[in-house]
Amino acid sequence: MEQKDFDTIILGGGPAGFSAGVYAARGALKTAIIDKSMMGGQPSNYLELENYPTYPQVSGYELMEKFENHADKFGVEKFDMQEITEINLISNPKIIKTKDYEFFAKSVIIATGAKPMKLGVKGEDEFLSRGVSYCAVCDGAFYKDKVVAVAGGGNSAVEEAIYLTKFASKVYIIHRRNELRADKIIQERAFKNEKIEFIWDSVVKEIKGTNLVNSVILENVKSGEITEVKINGIFPYIGITPNVEGFNGQLQQDSRGFIITDETMKTSIDGVYAVGDVRVTPLRQVITAASDGAVGAVYATKYVEKLNEVTVS
Repeated sequence: MEQKDFDTIILGGGPAGFSAGVYAARGALKTAIIDKSMMGGQPSNYLELENYPTYPQVSGYELMEKFENHADKFGVEKFDMQEITEINLISNPKIIKTKDYEFFAKSVIIATGAKPMKLGVKGEDEFLSRGVSYCAVCDGAFYKDKVVAVAGGGNSAVEEAIYLTKFASKVYIIHRRNELRADKIIQERAFKNEKIEFIWDSVVKEIKGTNLVNSVILENVKSGEITEVKINGIFPYIGITPNVEGFNGQLQQDSRGFIITDETMKTSIDGVYAVGDVRVTPLRQVITAASDGAVGAVYATKYVEKLNEVTVS
C-alpha cells in the first residue's frame, strides 16, 4: 500500500470540497481531495442551476467542471473512485486508508455532502431502478409518455417534478402537507404546468408492482383514507441524510447525524473541519457549500501553520 502525506486532505469532491481545495492550496498547503466516486459531487447531476452568481443558467456538470479546473490550476491532487476502508480523525496525524493508499494528513476537511432520504416503505428497496429512483435527471428519459410521482414538497421535489414533465405524460406531486415548501417562483412554475397534479396531505405507505412499479398506496394524514394510485415510477425527495459513513461517531453530531461546527467550520476534533451539506447549516445550496469550503480551508491553513511552528520550535 502506497503512503501519501499531505498538509490537508479534503473528503469529497463537490462544491465545498473544491472550494476548500482552492483556498488550502493558495494558502501553500499540500492538498488532496479524495472521493469514493467521480469528482463533482451531487450538483453534477443537476440539469441546471439558476441561483449561482454570475451564471443566470448553467448545468450542474458544467459548473462543477469549472470548480475542478480551478482546483487543478493550484495543483490540488485528486484521488477519485477510492474505496475508503478506514478513517481515523482522532489520531495525529489523521489517517485515511483506501484499497490503494494510506493517507496521512495534519488536518482534514470533511466535505462528503448528503444523500436523499428513503421513504422507508415496503417495495422501495425491492423496486430500486425498476420504478424507484432518486435522480430525475439520471432516469427521467426512461419514463417517456408514462405516469410518475414525486414524493416531497421542497425545492428539489418540485424542480424534479417539473423536469419530469419533459418526458412523462403525467406527474403527481405527493406531499404530506397542504402547501409546498419550495420557493415561490418554483411553486408558480409547477402550478402552471398542466402535466402536474398535486395530491395533498398524503404520504406513501407502500410501493407495489410485479417486475416494475405499477402503483403506490397512499394514506391521507388527516382523514386516514387509503388510496391506490396507478403509476410507472416514483421519485422520493423527502429530505437528506449526511454522508458520514466511516467516521460516524468520532466527532460531535446532531440527532440526524449532521456534523456540528463553529463559525470557522471547526468540529469537536482539533484539525478537523466540516463544510457544506454534511454539517449543521440553515441552508444547503451550491453557493453556501462553496462559502463553507473557503472558511474551513482558511482555518485549516491557520491550524497547520501553528502546528508547523510548534514542530520547528
